[in-house]
Amino acid sequence: MLSKYTQEFRYNIKLSVPVILGMLGHTFVQFADNIMVGQLGTAELAAVSLGNSFVFIAMSLGIGFSTAITPLVAEADGAGNKKDAKSALKHGLVLCTILGLSLFGIILLAKPLMFMMNQPIEVVELALPYLDLVAFSLVPLIIFQAFKQFSEGLSQTRYPMYATIIANVVNIVLNYLLIFGSFGFPEMGIVGAAIGTLISRVVMVIYIWVLLRSKDKFHPFVTAFNFRALEKRVMKKIIALGFPSALQMFFEVAIFTAAIWLSGVLGKNPQAANQIALNLSSMTFMFGMGLGVAAMIRVGNQKGLKNFTDLRRIAQSIFLLTFLLEVVFAILFLVGRNWFPTIYLDLDDALNLKDNTEVIALAAQLVFVAAFFQISDGVQVVVLGALRGLQDVKIPTIITFIAYWLIGFPVSYYLGLHTEWGSVGIWMGLLVSLTASAIMLYIRFNYLTKKLIRKEAVSVSS
Repeated sequence: MLSKYTQEFRYNIKLSVPVILGMLGHTFVQFADNIMVGQLGTAELAAVSLGNSFVFIAMSLGIGFSTAITPLVAEADGAGNKKDAKSALKHGLVLCTILGLSLFGIILLAKPLMFMMNQPIEVVELALPYLDLVAFSLVPLIIFQAFKQFSEGLSQTRYPMYATIIANVVNIVLNYLLIFGSFGFPEMGIVGAAIGTLISRVVMVIYIWVLLRSKDKFHPFVTAFNFRALEKRVMKKIIALGFPSALQMFFEVAIFTAAIWLSGVLGKNPQAANQIALNLSSMTFMFGMGLGVAAMIRVGNQKGLKNFTDLRRIAQSIFLLTFLLEVVFAILFLVGRNWFPTIYLDLDDALNLKDNTEVIALAAQLVFVAAFFQISDGVQVVVLGALRGLQDVKIPTIITFIAYWLIGFPVSYYLGLHTEWGSVGIWMGLLVSLTASAIMLYIRFNYLTKKLIRKEAVSVSS
């Protein structure tokens, strides 16, 4: 009985590993920034956290919106319709470019909010120049996402991974040169980290376009675009799928961003500890995200074939694989919770020893809580991917809003700011919200797939 699910593991892993590595690449940019900036002090680390909190909210909207391209391409690929696949990419590129520029403008307009959020003033002053450059890097990042989602829709998940690896190498080299002023380069601190992020993301877009253009299979899809001939029908379809998907990701990312802001109210050290735990959790989350993309691709293919029995079985095999993987991560977090935070800060820095020691101790407590939400976080994102493959986005959007903002946020706010739990209380709210989301989304998937299978059986018998 179990073998009908486990037999899909090999292909699911093959499909998802390049996606996971590519997504880890995005997180590794932040990981490298955090480790290098952490050597400058806890105020600088908190400033990167505060600046990125604005960027992450905007990024969630851009990346979430771009996911609409994948199920459309996957369904067209399953049905053997190359024209629709190219059309989805062309219209997706236009919409992603417009969205990237709009989000950059919104972040610039939102900068004064930093002074109204009861954050440490030294952190705000450090964060402002960093934010300008990292906000602009959203434009190439979201354009890259359009190419990435298209490539993944055709089940070609390796090419975005290659682009991300190249971008990470560029980012780390530029970080080393510009943060610390190595080899005669100017010492720019956290602004140097922002420059590295911006340049690496421009390189990422150029690389993936050149790579796809050079492949015979992809050349017709990524060249000879007629951007003057845009169809309202296709634009509306992408927006209808993309906008709710963007909101889903926004609701989740926004509650983690709220955790950053709530931690900032508690002080720079709780905010720095929050950033460490968040960065560690983000890396394991990318495994669930990658498997969620695999679910979206495979469910989209089966939807194109109208094979709903296999669709349900394949999706559930990915859910099971994700569950097993997240159990391993939970154990890893529990065992390594006291060691992982020491990677980020210099315990030999006598000047900042007291702050660094406090941050590491607090981060260890947050990693302990994070260990318990590994499972629900992974399951909710992979079920969400399967629902996107079914092109079911409206009800899941309502579910994510309820889970994160009606259930989770009040818990975070009350326990974090009105009890002695502090930062740990904030993260308890995250645990509650992710668990609620995972349960409700699975109920939705279970209902929809059973309904589709019943319809399939009726049509076959008649």
